[in-house]
Amino acid sequence: MLFPNAHVRVLKYQQNERGAGRTLNLEDDADIRCEGSIPEQIARATAAIEGMVNAVVHRSYSIGGDHVRVEIFPNRIEVTSPGRFPGLVIPADPASISRNARNPRIARVCADLGVTQELGEGIRRMFAEMRRAGLSDPKYVQGQEAVRLTLMATLAPSDRVAREIGPNAMRILDALRLAQRPLSTGQLVELVGMARSTVLRHLNALRGAELVVWEGESQRDPRATWRAV
Repeated sequence: MLFPNAHVRVLKYQQNERGAGRTLNLEDDADIRCEGSIPEQIARATAAIEGMVNAVVHRSYSIGGDHVRVEIFPNRIEVTSPGRFPGLVIPADPASISRNARNPRIARVCADLGVTQELGEGIRRMFAEMRRAGLSDPKYVQGQEAVRLTLMATLAPSDRVAREIGPNAMRILDALRLAQRPLSTGQLVELVGMARSTVLRHLNALRGAELVVWEGESQRDPRATWRAV
């Protein structure tokens, strides 16, 4: 094999957290390596959702030591792809990404084989399918060496509620959902880069819309946290 890390690994967990060592909660026989040609990998991992196709076609094959991972949790699917977004892409607005293939030859062959369409519609299709199902939009996080796509099994707020609470409140809600755990006000301030007073105002709006829950002993409890519903 010329690229030993050019494979897809599908893992399915019993709980929403991965755990580690003795507490690793992978299901039995739920660590599957999909190897072979790219079409073969996609065919074997097709149940892992459309985001996996994008990851295989557009990952950076120049990065060694890592592979495409599809991790299935009870409340979400995460697809991690080595490399960063190619070109002048804004990860905060992935739905606006135009076609920009990192691997044009791979993209062309996959289109010829009918695996993709080579029209730059993969991300838009994911957004459309998630919205059609009434679920939250796909979330992308770009790290130093990889891009992670998260597909949450959580209902999206109605259009009316989303308009009322505004886009900044939605950013805070997304941060809470992606964290997969309760967070303090200070932690949310660091994550979203807003002033504390602004974050508190939006959190109270989310609380009023019954999208988050505040958990604490008193208003001055230093250990109080916010949790996404």
